[in-house]
Amino acid sequence: MSEPLVIIGNGMAAARLVEELAKRALGRYAIAVIGDEPRLAYNRVLLSSVLAGEATSQEIELRSAAWWRDRGVTVTYGCAADAVDLAARHVHLASGLTVPFSKLVFATGSIPLRLAVPGSDLPGVHTFRDSCDVDQLLALGKAKNRVVVIGGGLLGLEAAYGLAKAGAKVTLLHLMESLMERQLDAPAAVLLKRLVEDKGIEILLGANTRQIVGDGKVGGVELADGRVIAADAVVFAAGIRPNVMLAKEAGVPVNRGIVVDDQICTSVENVFALGECAEHRGTCYGLVEPAYEQAKVLATHLAGSATEYSGSIVATNLKVSGVSVFSAGDFLAAEGETLVFNDERRGTYKKLVITDDRLTGAVLVGDTTDALWYLDLIRTAVPIEAIRGDMMFGRDLTQLKAA
Repeated sequence: MSEPLVIIGNGMAAARLVEELAKRALGRYAIAVIGDEPRLAYNRVLLSSVLAGEATSQEIELRSAAWWRDRGVTVTYGCAADAVDLAARHVHLASGLTVPFSKLVFATGSIPLRLAVPGSDLPGVHTFRDSCDVDQLLALGKAKNRVVVIGGGLLGLEAAYGLAKAGAKVTLLHLMESLMERQLDAPAAVLLKRLVEDKGIEILLGANTRQIVGDGKVGGVELADGRVIAADAVVFAAGIRPNVMLAKEAGVPVNRGIVVDDQICTSVENVFALGECAEHRGTCYGLVEPAYEQAKVLATHLAGSATEYSGSIVATNLKVSGVSVFSAGDFLAAEGETLVFNDERRGTYKKLVITDDRLTGAVLVGDTTDALWYLDLIRTAVPIEAIRGDMMFGRDLTQLKAA
């Protein structure tokens, strides 16, 4: 008989794990996937495209119901897991049902942060994290509301862009002095700010939110310097934190995330965690690519083969507010030297960091055509002396001159 394997979470990490298991251990496990969102797994990265009207909710679905069924997977969605009984090896659902397991995987993802400021519980204060959030934000855009988005990282910029395209008048507030400070250096952030403002989004940097003001509903956002930004709605998009409560209550060791080793195992036998809820060697990645890498390692381990996950090179390669952005590796260049190309008129910025004849970091804004090539050079750490003079101008030119 197939061994019962339960995955709590029906997001991108869970879908990739099932895909990898189907390649390596088809039929070995009777897989049950449990998700609290009322739909099949979808590409969360593309939620902003749905908000912006560039894709439909159906188009971002990762796999059809038939795909899951053909792989023998039972999917329960729209029903949260309430508790895990490790002694009895059962997952208790909000519906009252229990699901037995031999092996258990936490793929519970992250939850959005809400600033602990007065007024954060007023009607009209939203988050931007799942498809239900998108439905609410679409209504704000169609009503031409004034919306303040709090957070100038990836989530905030995506929310602002989508809302603006949907029809809202958007002001974005960011506590720091530059946008996406974790993914971009200062010149890249300056260029991104200009390109986003060109799309009709007002951006205020160094903006510290004191409170959400309003009488029974949102009326605006008051900043620490006394300014009040008028608003009909507020969107918190200032970050995420690992969703670990279910694991913690079950007795699985948790720091910031659910602690896993190089096989993606927790310290509890036959219990695993991957994706945004997992913490590996002190790091919670909060990105899709590391989750996919972890899924491959875990599927290999569950198939009975030796494997290790040594961590991921953090990379961002997305359209942010309609602007192509890429960063990877040590792009701040604490050590090494930098090559920079900056064409402000065309909205293009490139920075490459070289250490010991290896590419160790890169930042691209505007033109990200060669992003995956640069990422491969960083990951493989191959010597680049032979292409050093040409690599700034892209893979095609570099290979043409080498030929």
